[in-house]
Amino acid sequence: IEPDQVAVDSVEQIVYIVTTEEKFSLLFNIIDKQNLERVLVFCNRRDEVRRLSEKLTRYGIRCSTLSGDVPQKKRVQRLEQFKGRKIRVLVATDVAGRGIHIEGMDHVINYTLPRDPEDYVHRIGRTGRAGETGTSISFADEEDAFYLPPIEEFIDQELGCIRPDDSWLTRPTPVKTKKTSRNPPRSRSRRPSPRRQSRNPKKHH
Repeated sequence: IEPDQVAVDSVEQIVYIVTTEEKFSLLFNIIDKQNLERVLVFCNRRDEVRRLSEKLTRYGIRCSTLSGDVPQKKRVQRLEQFKGRKIRVLVATDVAGRGIHIEGMDHVINYTLPRDPEDYVHRIGRTGRAGETGTSISFADEEDAFYLPPIEEFIDQELGCIRPDDSWLTRPTPVKTKKTSRNPPRSRSRRPSPRRQSRNPKKHH
């Protein structure tokens, strides 16, 4: 992990203390308020990746997933869409997260902290590469906070935890989808022109 270990020095590491219920609101507001265009979000399990991606989509954020059950062809396709800014957020597991090299990606978010400290270094090493600076944001909820000390020991660095401002915990509003009517309104029939005669005019005797 030598290259990623070096990259840690160029990454600003932020840890937010939150509850499990607050995590999604904080994630959405970080992306929305800062108008972030390319964000790599890590979860520990495939089901977490799927649920988070579906929820972000309901709230109007273009996103996709990378996990072990995604075929290689689709992984490449989604990465290209992410690089081309057609996808705003990519939610991934560690299996798919290793080896991702994307220039200009300045934010990595740990929605759930990894259980292996080495995975933490790999995750944040996706940003702050090639001499550029990057930002790593991690959420430490009631469970994940227990995994911070091993990470700090592994990277030989203390991670200061802060509480986000209340405005960043405001619940977002889902995007309303337009419902198509089962019986669309009939188009109004045009009135016949006064000058036009009907096809079967009545003859007056």
